[in-house]
Amino acid sequence: MEISVTINGTAHTHDVEPRTLLVHYIRDVVGLTGTNIGCDTSSCGACTIHVNGESVKSCTMFAVQADGEDLLTIEGLADGDTLHPMQESFRQCHALQCGYCTPGMVMAAVSFLDENPDPTEREVRLGLEGNLCRCTGYHNIVKAVLHCAAGGEQ
Repeated sequence: MEISVTINGTAHTHDVEPRTLLVHYIRDVVGLTGTNIGCDTSSCGACTIHVNGESVKSCTMFAVQADGEDLLTIEGLADGDTLHPMQESFRQCHALQCGYCTPGMVMAAVSFLDENPDPTEREVRLGLEGNLCRCTGYHNIVKAVLHCAAGGEQ
């Protein structure tokens, strides 16, 4: 089936098999490998992207379901060489170790702050509970989200 999507502001049209997961389309067809595959079961959140501004685990959608939609991946979050404030907060707060979960965690955190711009620590923890990190213990991830919500002030 032919699909047309906009990814990070660029239009893409490709023929895909109807069973192709959106995460595989993004990585294997479009070549944007920042979106990671962690589980293919929607448990980990490593594949989180934005579809029409909403946080979505891209392993839960078929590429054909995204036909006509506007997608944002981790590669499209920064403005050229200027990191998105959430990316900068993750950097400043050392909110990663191995980095595998980081793209999905950042995308989920951006979406979370769009919905709740002044969260408590508990709200951040609850808001990101669908994204797993096996390295950090979440302390610095939560700190980074709160740091970003506060305007990135040190």
